[in-house]
Amino acid sequence: MESLTALIIGVLVAASVYLMLARSFLRFLFGLILLSNAANLVIFASGRMTEGAPALVPDGADAPLQVVGNALPQALVLTAIVIGFGLLAFTLALAFEAYRRLRTMETDEMRLAEPPEDAAEDTAPEAPR
Repeated sequence: MESLTALIIGVLVAASVYLMLARSFLRFLFGLILLSNAANLVIFASGRMTEGAPALVPDGADAPLQVVGNALPQALVLTAIVIGFGLLAFTLALAFEAYRRLRTMETDEMRLAEPPEDAAEDTAPEAPR
């Protein structure tokens, strides 16, 4: 089971890197979400994927009586899912506003903050004499 999880994590990371290297902002966004899901699987797999009961302590006992699942990775993954959803909502709003203003999703065409190459040479300060 753990080797299958490792294979799935590898495929998710490879697909996310492929998407993030594309020139489209929307593909970059989808790659970022895939990378977030791969990181969640890594955290979840770090808690050892064993079958176990919930970590409940019966009345009168000091500790659980049987093998229990590790609750820390599950809590971390749940928190990461919520943070990932917030990141997705923010970047979707950012992508929508960028498309509304620039009418493009290609990152090469989204260079309004950078001066053109010929204008950069004209505005260069002169050396002191």
